[in-house]
Amino acid sequence: MSEWAPKRFWKNTEVSEVEGGFTVTLDGRGIKTPAKTAVVVPTKGLAQAIAAEWDAQEEKVDPATMPFMRTTNSAIDKVTIQHAEVADMLAAYADSDLLCYRADHPAELVERQRDTWDPVLDWADKTFGVRLEPRAGVMHAPQSPKALEICAQEVHGMSPYALAAFHDLVTMTGSFILALAACRNAYPAEDIWAMSRLDELWQEEQWGQDDEATQKAEYKRGEFQHAFKYYHLSI
Repeated sequence: MSEWAPKRFWKNTEVSEVEGGFTVTLDGRGIKTPAKTAVVVPTKGLAQAIAAEWDAQEEKVDPATMPFMRTTNSAIDKVTIQHAEVADMLAAYADSDLLCYRADHPAELVERQRDTWDPVLDWADKTFGVRLEPRAGVMHAPQSPKALEICAQEVHGMSPYALAAFHDLVTMTGSFILALAACRNAYPAEDIWAMSRLDELWQEEQWGQDDEATQKAEYKRGEFQHAFKYYHLSI
């Protein structure tokens, strides 16, 4: 028995400016989140992306094909009501950032990590005054309270929509600093994604690709790319 899915019931999908931002209307009626909250987003571009997803639905509505709507629902129904908690959780990633945990061998991997990741850490220091220090091994070693405080200030200042996207940028890369670099367009998105997979790509070079791991990585890459687009449309 197939799962029930709502049928398309509207003809016209439009973007409208309303108090507080922009919304999407279906035959003149504004859309709502699963918690029945009216959808109002901060930019016209984001509203247009959501509208395009609704307009692309054919006979039945398939939420799996509507990532902009999904992230918007999360921003409104989840992030808005626990903004401080989400911001604190993401800021904590900076204390165990991917870019700071380095191999101590082989020499080729040590060099590749240094040459790829050190410039990003230098960029964060120059841009935000955040100096995260690398260390060899996997044992946790705390970063400076000053650096972590600056990281927290950055995320606490984000809107719920930007923060919802930033959440995925951080969790898909494992790096607070790479997520900041994505937000500031410090590097092309594909380069940032490759930086986050440096260790995996090294393993593939040594041992070959694993089909299951490659499939999971491709899924995460898609989520990262969506979060990147969503963030920049939300600001």
